[in-house]
Amino acid sequence: MSEQTKFAIIGAGAMGEAIIGGLLRQSLTSPENIRASEPRIERCEELYEKYGVATSSDNLQVLENTDVVVLAVKPQRLEKVLYELAGNIPTNAVVISIIAGASIEKLSKGLSHDSIIRTMPNTPGQIGKGITVWFASPTVSTSQMNKAKLMLQALGKDIQVDEEYYLDMATGISGTGPMYVYLFMEAFMDAAVHLGFSRHIAEQLVIETIRGSVDYYESQSVHVADLRNKVTSPGGTSAAALYYLEKAGFRTAISRAIWAAYERSQQLGKGKLDQHPEKKNDNGKID
Repeated sequence: MSEQTKFAIIGAGAMGEAIIGGLLRQSLTSPENIRASEPRIERCEELYEKYGVATSSDNLQVLENTDVVVLAVKPQRLEKVLYELAGNIPTNAVVISIIAGASIEKLSKGLSHDSIIRTMPNTPGQIGKGITVWFASPTVSTSQMNKAKLMLQALGKDIQVDEEYYLDMATGISGTGPMYVYLFMEAFMDAAVHLGFSRHIAEQLVIETIRGSVDYYESQSVHVADLRNKVTSPGGTSAAALYYLEKAGFRTAISRAIWAAYERSQQLGKGKLDQHPEKKNDNGKID
């Protein structure tokens, strides 16, 4: 990516900052080529002091002569931001959205702009260890896609898909995924403390067990179920633990949680910001 590529980050929250940090950390551009907008003045000052990038509380002010516009606002603020930016995106710029549920059609109509890339990153991108699923509208040029791909790689790994509906699926898997992992870690640590370990030792045991298990899995050329079978001896401790997890509906709970996140992503895309994410059954009751 040319150091002359200019970026406008609309919404400099955690992920907006992650993009700024990733671009600079990997020398994909320089601070003078990044401008960020954020409503809170104190946040603008913080970003300027930390990264040396120009900041403003005015979204329109950061758009001038920009090549890449990154939409990183909360879904609840999207309508207001679209109204404000409509017709003001530079003609040759590509818009990259990280907003959950916001379709390319909605963004294109709201901005009066055709070159849109929709993405779903996740929070480990803040340290360059994330994974982002993305889809580009047909009007996005090869040059624009290359700029987007390099920017997304500053957050970690990326996967380009050929249909937009995969983005809602990715929201339920990789986008929401860190939450599942953190909840599992929390329960795992609490159980270790309940057994009698100190909190410090419990955290160390859990973190290294998870880290080592992932690394070991990646070093093998087998299905994950094969590894689970290898450590589940007949009548052993793993078999006893597995029996209880299956009885408690562990797999079903994970599957339904992912489905709920997927459905919520679709609801957000339709503007249903206040709808309860749980699904009602045929009797009108919440499952």
